[in-house]
Amino acid sequence: MKVTVVGAGAVGASCAEYIAMKNFASEVVVVDIKEGFAEGKAMDLMQTASLNGFDTKITGTTGDYSKTAGSKVAVITSGIPRKPGMTREELIGINAGIVKEVTANLVKHSPDVIIIVVSNPMDTMAYLVHKTSGLPKNKIIGMGGALDSARFKYRLAEALECPISDVDGMVIAAHSDTGMLPLLSKATRNGVPVSEFLNEEQQAYVAEETKVGGATLTKLLGTSAWYAPGAAVSVLVQSILCDQKKMIPCSLMLDGEYGESDICLGVPAIIGANGVEKIVDITLTDAEKAKFAEAAKAVREVNGDLKF
Repeated sequence: MKVTVVGAGAVGASCAEYIAMKNFASEVVVVDIKEGFAEGKAMDLMQTASLNGFDTKITGTTGDYSKTAGSKVAVITSGIPRKPGMTREELIGINAGIVKEVTANLVKHSPDVIIIVVSNPMDTMAYLVHKTSGLPKNKIIGMGGALDSARFKYRLAEALECPISDVDGMVIAAHSDTGMLPLLSKATRNGVPVSEFLNEEQQAYVAEETKVGGATLTKLLGTSAWYAPGAAVSVLVQSILCDQKKMIPCSLMLDGEYGESDICLGVPAIIGANGVEKIVDITLTDAEKAKFAEAAKAVREVNGDLKF
């Protein structure tokens, strides 16, 4: 029940905190390249253990991947964060080199590890891990859909003026401002389609605000968000370590599903002890199919800039 989080910045620390507070992992190892940074974050978090009531051990290390050996799950958050006005795609040149090196170190010490990719551009970074790690495809998961779906439900609850626990919804396709596909046709309030409560204009507003959710926060904060990404990661990690088999939208390598192959895109999947237990094939409207295909085309263009 050991988990590694690579990157001790705001997102990585948030991942470690949420995982520890849920108390299902025996140990969380935080890795960073900045001397003493991961150790300091780990110590600070451990000093909350008695206050928050968890027994998970959190340790930090400066680049010593031997301390990650035997990890069941590893989370890659490392890379530069998105700055205001910067698209996720513009991050590719820098972050691809970082993610490739991190992946090699993780697999060297934990050959059976399940990797969760958070670094942006997330769909492309997940694809890079597939192409360079040698891991089976069920062991590589891009986090984006879990986060995007949480942001979708936030906007739905806001528009419906209802408790967020009343709302269910899902975002698939690409983890980008233009490529996200909030599935309004599947969104519900306690099983009732949201179209019973919201008109087309209101639904369109919810969808658009969801798609720019990350950019909105970047503009407000001056950097990428961290609370919701960390919480999204913790849900994925818990579903794996506790074999919960939750259905969570994730960026996964497709092999004919949804009409696409050799690409990582967000689709609903059952997440359990083996990582991706099953990709769930849901019925899309013709308009949704067209938007999914458009998102795939855009991601392929970004993937074309990768140098393995």
